[in-house]
Amino acid sequence: MTYAVDLNCDIGESFGAYNMGNDEAILDYVTSANIACGFHAGDPGTMRKTVELALEKNIGIGVHPGLQDLVGFGRREVAISPEEAYDLVVYQIGALSAFVKAEGGKLQHVKPHGALYNMAAKSASLSGAIAKAVYKVDSNLILFGLAGSELVKSGETIGLRTAHEVFADRTYQTDGTLTSRRKDNALITDEQQAINQVIRMVKENIVSTVQGTEIPIQAHTICIHGDGPKALDFAKSIPQALRDSGIEVKKIGDRFK
Repeated sequence: MTYAVDLNCDIGESFGAYNMGNDEAILDYVTSANIACGFHAGDPGTMRKTVELALEKNIGIGVHPGLQDLVGFGRREVAISPEEAYDLVVYQIGALSAFVKAEGGKLQHVKPHGALYNMAAKSASLSGAIAKAVYKVDSNLILFGLAGSELVKSGETIGLRTAHEVFADRTYQTDGTLTSRRKDNALITDEQQAINQVIRMVKENIVSTVQGTEIPIQAHTICIHGDGPKALDFAKSIPQALRDSGIEVKKIGDRFK
């Protein structure tokens, strides 16, 4: 049996004089990039430079739309309506797609950020609005969502290609959601633990939860958070470990060709 998986990272999250992450180095190891669009992080200059870097390294470019909350980095829930979710996703796709077009590239996917991502994972109305926004702007885009979530279901229902996303550096609950960042055990910082988790998710379609049980999971793309404390270390070690285990690492866009 052959295995293949995409490896994505959230990048382009610097803002003005404030630097976040190690984008240029991480892009040497991932296959897809989720670029912030100015709402939760990023600014026009950062967006342009990040797009240029991704194109130079032949990385699949994705829109990373978030809630309009720079201070909270888009990780605080905001009570938005489905209509507002639709508008903010259309707006941010438009912003990044302009830079991609100007540099001669093409968008590959859309992956909501932070609280918007987690809210849409559970809410059929929010996920439906996000999927509609993506579909109406460009029905060829791939929608990333938490594996098994309402967001992936909404994308499939409306006719989008979807990618079930799993996380190398996060722990899981029994309902398939990620452990809240407010919990001490939310993040995985041990490289071998992260490697073991992703290999099992890809090859066995299983993940262990913090409660000690195992749940089924699909893994089309693996996320490494660009602002994580071990982001670059994980980006270096995980692709090689996947290949050593017989798993091909390739852009999600190539999967659908």
